[in-house]
Amino acid sequence: MKDLLRTSTSLVEGIEKILNLQAKLESDASNKYLAMAAWLDRNGYANTASYMYKQAEEEREHFLKVFKYITDMGGIAITPSVPEVQQEFASFREVFEIALQNEIAVTQAVNKVIAKCRAENDYATEDFMMWYVAEQREEEKNARRALELFDLINGNEADGKFQLDVQISKIG
Repeated sequence: MKDLLRTSTSLVEGIEKILNLQAKLESDASNKYLAMAAWLDRNGYANTASYMYKQAEEEREHFLKVFKYITDMGGIAITPSVPEVQQEFASFREVFEIALQNEIAVTQAVNKVIAKCRAENDYATEDFMMWYVAEQREEEKNARRALELFDLINGNEADGKFQLDVQISKIG
């Protein structure tokens, strides 16, 4: 039956597989941001928690966009399992260090999808993925900006942490 389904899609199996991996990565990113938001809420950073809840929703939308693309192209989209995510963080700053690392990992994964598309001459999927290239440029910029704010506003002082909570909510 799988061979029969494969004839009704322009997605080659390798592209479908890497797109499902990308969908999982986006879903996992959403869960990580959700855990960060909850930690921020628990620790009194309500403004930044709102920012992270928004990020979690955005990553979920990114996941759904890839997932739907696979099905629209006649492929088999795999619903990803929900892995355990980090729930506790050593500091306010660590949340954003991890967020930046996650965004860089997503960017690298997007680049791998595009490289695979080029190797397979899958221009439709490459075109679809170019939206993610622009999106990741913005996501990395915002994550770097948050870390810059820690350097600009003394994050070790109580007033500095308050200012960070206010300023981070204004990013993006």
